[in-house]
Amino acid sequence: MNRPNNAKFVVIEGLEGAGKSSAIALVRDFIEKHTAQAPVCTREPGGTPLAEKMRDLVKIADDTDPLCDESECLLIYAARAQLVANVIKPALNQGQWVLGDRHNLSSLAYQGGGRGLMSLVEAVSDATLKGFKPDLTIYLDIEPGLGLQRAADRGALDRIEQQALSFFERARTTYLALAESDDTIAVIDASQSMADVHKDIISLLQAQRW
Repeated sequence: MNRPNNAKFVVIEGLEGAGKSSAIALVRDFIEKHTAQAPVCTREPGGTPLAEKMRDLVKIADDTDPLCDESECLLIYAARAQLVANVIKPALNQGQWVLGDRHNLSSLAYQGGGRGLMSLVEAVSDATLKGFKPDLTIYLDIEPGLGLQRAADRGALDRIEQQALSFFERARTTYLALAESDDTIAVIDASQSMADVHKDIISLLQAQRW
């Protein structure tokens, strides 16, 4: 895709409790200073009126009609397709930077690794994204037990956050394996103090050839 003004798509990834919210705020400020323009900020699943409805279906548990793993995967990709088509690509085509709270790497890790649906994830990803991917993904790596404790300290956990520890361990293993094989994915140690995490993120951003 030929983008004006060298617009970039940057994504923050990580398990629950990794500190994505504070990292997103930090990266948003960096991009604004770097480009003199606030980035378009997105979240997944969600980010458009229709995609937000799909997010509710994924996040809210209904014991009378439990969401099966395959439906979860397909709903997330339906929401992502809406977001990419109606927000992310139009913004990039207009020369605006986009900062995402999660993107396709989450599905590869959570539904592919965590749920054991990698074949389905890869097939749906290929069909919906057609090779579209972020220019840079910052993966905040944290041991799942520590991350879940941090998440619990914030308040009630949603349906995804209530999964077994082994689910998040499989997701983390997948995140790290994918990062190892893709030079557009940078790993940051999120078990450090927030100040050290932020220092590492800024160093990473300053090293990019933008």
